[in-house]
Amino acid sequence: MKAELMTEIADIEMEGHLIDSQMLTRVLDKIMDMGGEFEIKTFRIGEKKNDTSYVQITVTGEDSAHLDRILRELNALGARLLEMEDAKTEIAPGDMVVPRGFYSTTNHPTYVRYHGAWVEVVSNHMDCLIVLHDGKAVCTPIGHIKKGDRVVIGTTGVKVVPPERPREKSFFGFMSNEVSSERPSGELVRQLACEIIRTKNGGGKIAVVCGPALVHTGAAPSLAKLIREGYVDVLLAGNAVAVHDIERQLFGTSLGMNCSGNAISGGHRNHLYAISEIMASGSIKKAIEEGKLKGGIMYEAITRGIDFILAGSIRDDGPLPEVITDTVKAKDAMGRVLQGVDMTIMLGTMLHSIAVGNLLPSYVKTICVDINPSTVTKLMDRGSAQAIGLVTDIGIFLPQLAEEIQKQKKEIIRAA
Repeated sequence: MKAELMTEIADIEMEGHLIDSQMLTRVLDKIMDMGGEFEIKTFRIGEKKNDTSYVQITVTGEDSAHLDRILRELNALGARLLEMEDAKTEIAPGDMVVPRGFYSTTNHPTYVRYHGAWVEVVSNHMDCLIVLHDGKAVCTPIGHIKKGDRVVIGTTGVKVVPPERPREKSFFGFMSNEVSSERPSGELVRQLACEIIRTKNGGGKIAVVCGPALVHTGAAPSLAKLIREGYVDVLLAGNAVAVHDIERQLFGTSLGMNCSGNAISGGHRNHLYAISEIMASGSIKKAIEEGKLKGGIMYEAITRGIDFILAGSIRDDGPLPEVITDTVKAKDAMGRVLQGVDMTIMLGTMLHSIAVGNLLPSYVKTICVDINPSTVTKLMDRGSAQAIGLVTDIGIFLPQLAEEIQKQKKEIIRAA
C-alpha cells in the first residue's frame, strides 16, 4: 500500500567494485532504511578480480523532499543521477553565510560537473562547501566563505568516489579498521614499518600526530629518531608536547617525573621553568641556536626543517612562542601542511587525532594508536572510516616500531 503512495522517482547509476567493496549493499540498505523503494534496471557484474561492475537503479520516494533526502545520502555512497546536469549554484549572501540547500562535502574524492566536464574538487575534506571560481571547484570551510561566492547546492552534478576494496592485500586494506586490543601487535609493527619504508622510498609524505603521553611514556626518543632519519615530514601536536619534550631535555623530567617514573621534589614546577627558558631565548629555534636545547622531538623537527604545527588550547601554560593560539589560524595551518600527505600516524591523543582526521581525505592511510579504545572509536565515528585502530601503550609500541624500521632498512641494504 505504501508503494502506491510513492510518486517521485529518479534513476541513479554506480560503477566500480560494487560487490566485494559492499557499495551496492550499502546503497540498497540506505534506500530501505529511509523508507524508499528501488528497482534494479541494469546490472553488469565484473567477472574477474580487476573487472568493475555497473548498475542502474530507479529510486522512488514519497514526494520530492523525501526523494531528495534519499539522493543526498546515496550521493555520499558513490551513486549519481543517470542524467547528470551541471552542478547548481547559488551566491553566498554574506561572509560565512551559506545558501540553503548547500552541498556538504564528504572526505572522499569528489568531482563537480562544470560546463559539461567533470572537475575534481581541490583539497577536499569533510563538512565543507564547494565554491566554483575561474573553472576550479574548491573545498571551502564555512569560515572562508565570502559574500558573492558561487556555492554548489544539492547533489546534481556532484560525483563522489568512495574507497573500494584494494585488488591486492595490504596493511591498510579496505574494511580493516576494526578496533581491537587483541591483535598480534608484533606482526602489526612489522607491517606498519614496511608500509612506512615503502611510502618514503616512493617519495611519499608521512604526518605524525601526537599528545604529551608520548613524552610521559618514554617514547619521545623514538619519535625524535624517526624524525632525524627522515621518516616524518609533518608533526602536529599541542603546546604540552613541546613543553614536556623540552622539560625532559633541560631537567630530565616530564610532569615532574624522572625517567624512572618517580616524582622528584619540586619537579611539578619544571615545565614552567622550561617555558621560562624558551621565552628568555625568544623561541625554541633560538634556544637551539644558543646551545640551550640539544635534543628531543622539537630539536629534531626544527633542525631537520620539517613542517610542524603546535595548536594551542585553553589549558596551555605559557604557551611557547611557536604555539598558534588562534584556533582558526591553527586549523588553516594544519590543513596547509597536510596537503599531499600519504600516511598519518596518530599517537596517544584524542582531540588532535579527531581534528586532523576531519582534515584528511579518505584515501590517506591512517593508523591511530592509543591505550584508550574510545579514542579510536570516536575517530572513526566522526568520519575517518579509513583509520586502523590499535589499542596499546605507545610507550611500548613506538620504540618497537623504530627498531623494526631500522631492522628492515638494514635488510634492504644487505639485499641490495
